Amino acid sequence: MSVLMLALGSSLIGLHAAAQTAATAPHTRGDISGDWQGTLQVDHPLRLVARFAKADKGFTGKMYSIDQGGQGFSASAITVDASTVKFTIEVIGGTYEGTLSADGNSIAGNWLQGPNPVPLTLVRATKETAWEIPPVAPPPKLMAADADPSFEVATIKPNDTGATGMQGLTVNGRNFQTRASSLGDLISFAYEVQSKQIVGAPDWVYHDRYDIAAVPDVDGAPNPAQIRLMIKKLLKDRFKLTFHQDKKELSAYVLTVAKSGSKVKETELQGSLPGINIRPSPKGLTLIIRNGQIADFTGFLQILVLDRPVVDHTALPAKYDFSVTFTPDDSQFNGHPPPLPAKTDAAESAPNLFEAMQQQLGWKLEAEKTPVDVMAIDHVEKPSAN
Repeated sequence: MSVLMLALGSSLIGLHAAAQTAATAPHTRGDISGDWQGTLQVDHPLRLVARFAKADKGFTGKMYSIDQGGQGFSASAITVDASTVKFTIEVIGGTYEGTLSADGNSIAGNWLQGPNPVPLTLVRATKETAWEIPPVAPPPKLMAADADPSFEVATIKPNDTGATGMQGLTVNGRNFQTRASSLGDLISFAYEVQSKQIVGAPDWVYHDRYDIAAVPDVDGAPNPAQIRLMIKKLLKDRFKLTFHQDKKELSAYVLTVAKSGSKVKETELQGSLPGINIRPSPKGLTLIIRNGQIADFTGFLQILVLDRPVVDHTALPAKYDFSVTFTPDDSQFNGHPPPLPAKTDAAESAPNLFEAMQQQLGWKLEAEKTPVDVMAIDHVEKPSAN
């Protein structure tokens, strides 16, 4: 997978029961080992396979969306209590809970990957009905590491939707796209700074928003550094951006590993680019990182979530898959968080971001004042229409 996703979203992937032929022979009560099948209904049907195997304690499992390739996503927290089956797919922020039939051949329940549960029935596959899981696709051809790419073609259009924050920044293969991004957002992403580290910029830099589509002039999928380089060149060419570096003492957040130790797992995915998304969940917002380094996580936090820079002191070197569910406060998302689900009981709400990170990830995020680099803007212009 070579898709960079830096996005705020509230969309829910809908699930729908597959009308499959279930196995006919009864199974040992509580034994869910084997393949289970259902169909995802998004814009078009996507076949889903959940594969479970017995372990020393309980079960292990993976889920596959076979029409999108052979990449499996590990299931965790798999439990079978009487007739109730539960499991979680952490990498996509999804959970499932259903009731196992008396003959052990179907599970009727609900999939949850957003604020509202959606019905999903899984049926046990037989040799005759089992869908084939395709081989994992090879990683895409990468752009040469020493390449110095620019955007060969770039279209910049004003976004007049009234959006208050960047709605997405993606690279799919060689196609770059961003929606409702301000120049401030693009500077923050390209130069890995928080908005408070940008000084001397006119107000429109933060308020005017643009949709941009572009294609590199070099073949292959770019790495994160090459994406930032192309955006920097775009800012210089189309926005006439010039600046100089300075130093300023600012309040920042410092990220460290808690005494309990880090709880995140190294990624299962292939590819050079991270996937980052945030969506509503029953208890608040869930921030999902796929194939991401800690710098990708801190960059997302300081660009879209928090009101000050984030400094990484974790020394965690790998790429990880993880998620964290939290309830935002008024200082986050520039006062405009994604829509939250309605709550009837305050006890149902997720903890704040700082508590959630310590409980769910084993990390601490603490505020302190420290000298940080700032970008002092010397000149900038609105882009010409095209």
